Amino acid sequence: MDPSIAPASRAAVVTPNDTAIVGARALYIGTPGDVAIAPRRDMGPVIFKNVPAGTILPVHAAIVALTGTMASSIVALF
Repeated sequence: MDPSIAPASRAAVVTPNDTAIVGARALYIGTPGDVAIAPRRDMGPVIFKNVPAGTILPVHAAIVALTGTMASSIVALF
């Protein structure tokens, strides 16, 4: 199966950090709030506002920034 469309095969808890590389294919949001995601290392973060608990954001997340992120219990899917 094409790895770009295959379901996630690994997961890890994310601690938001303005510089740490996550490299996730998607994010599970456990506690609602804003989530600041930089899709590439050379881009600034984009803030997804008011993301509900239980949401899977199907976006590449190079960085999950601490600045601008209010959601918690975030899990990276790889």
